[in-house]
Amino acid sequence: MAVRLHFIVEGQTEETFVNRVLRPHLAKLSIWAKARRVMTSHKRGVKHRGGIRRYAQAKGDIKAWIMEDQNLDARFTTMFDLYRLPTDFPDYEDATRTSDPYQRVRTLEDALSKDISDSRFIPYFQLHEFEALLLSDPQKLDSQFYDRSGGIRRLVDVVSTFDSPELVNDGNNTAPSKRITGVIPEYEGMKAAAGPIVAEKIGLPTLRLKCEHFGEWLGRLEALK
Repeated sequence: MAVRLHFIVEGQTEETFVNRVLRPHLAKLSIWAKARRVMTSHKRGVKHRGGIRRYAQAKGDIKAWIMEDQNLDARFTTMFDLYRLPTDFPDYEDATRTSDPYQRVRTLEDALSKDISDSRFIPYFQLHEFEALLLSDPQKLDSQFYDRSGGIRRLVDVVSTFDSPELVNDGNNTAPSKRITGVIPEYEGMKAAAGPIVAEKIGLPTLRLKCEHFGEWLGRLEALK
């Protein structure tokens, strides 16, 4: 049976990544993906999407989409960053008590699954943010930023000190995106376009191998029936 998979994502970068990288891959498995950014406000008939400031915004949009599509072939998932996640998400305080990032993110996913309470829903938080995927092979950044080869080499050296790109921490100055903009300042204004292109060049086999939690999520999506 074909499956229709709805992605509720945090921003334009994730939306483009789903459409450019995940959708073609999942289509080979008869899983038809559709992505949209989480709706954060609805004023005077205009829907504003992207970024999450409060859990209620995310929950409201997830529940609304689930209500819109109650067909048996529909499935739903999220792609939200753990970095700067609003502190009112379910079990946020419990999650912060553990020093293990993988346990922290699973605590949050379990709590979100329980709160949404729909068997078709698969929650996912990216450790620690989308740019961790690019750190799976930071050398590929040179495809978009060829004049930053020196900075990219320094970034490769830094990432090599971590067991996984997903373990690059979430400090204000040391999160994955901050490390990239530290050597490629122009990435900040180009990430929605350049980030997914770099991820595509790295390729899903490398992304899932280097990023354990991402790989587990992708495996769950590939197995949908």
